[in-house]
Amino acid sequence: MRQKREANKLADWLYIVVLGLALWPLARVLWDLAWGRFLVDPVQEIITRTGRAALNLLLLSLACTPLYTLTGFAPLQRARRTLGLYAFLYVVVHFLTFAGWDYGFDLRLLWQAIVYQRFVIVGFLAGPILLALAITSTRGWQRRLGTWWKRLQRLVYLVNVLAVLHFAWLLKESRAALPYAVIVAVLLVLRVPFVARAMKTMWRHFVRKSTS
Repeated sequence: MRQKREANKLADWLYIVVLGLALWPLARVLWDLAWGRFLVDPVQEIITRTGRAALNLLLLSLACTPLYTLTGFAPLQRARRTLGLYAFLYVVVHFLTFAGWDYGFDLRLLWQAIVYQRFVIVGFLAGPILLALAITSTRGWQRRLGTWWKRLQRLVYLVNVLAVLHFAWLLKESRAALPYAVIVAVLLVLRVPFVARAMKTMWRHFVRKSTS
């Protein structure tokens, strides 16, 4: 009973931390907008900030499953979905700022951007996939899709790769995106079944050794 209470308390704290991580970038953007702190190029600054926030949350969401595999802490699964949905929220703000504020929803200009700017092409590829993942993230869709649901959700791996490319090309600095690329690569390797089993065995050995 005591262990259950402690686990519930830890789950509540995890949820608070997840909400804090998810909402802090948006709060900062709104605060800076309200106080006029975007002095040079507010559109580009908001596009960069929301894109970075979306990428950070996608990586955190991707990290939840390996952590769950290691620890068996079930609330990490709920945190994965929450982080993914907030990542989608930032992608929406990112897109609306780009297409609406910067381009005024001018289809001709947007088409030119898609054709001539590679970061826009990658972004437009990742966006619909993330939209489909967000829509089908509910238990209702999980029941409707059956075995196809897991296959669809695996597209999040592709989204992470596309997001890193989009970020690197948007900033025109490959080095700035290198840490993100490394993290994505590591998290994807940790999902390979034999690697996940080996990590879990090592973790259990470490826990037993540290508690003995």
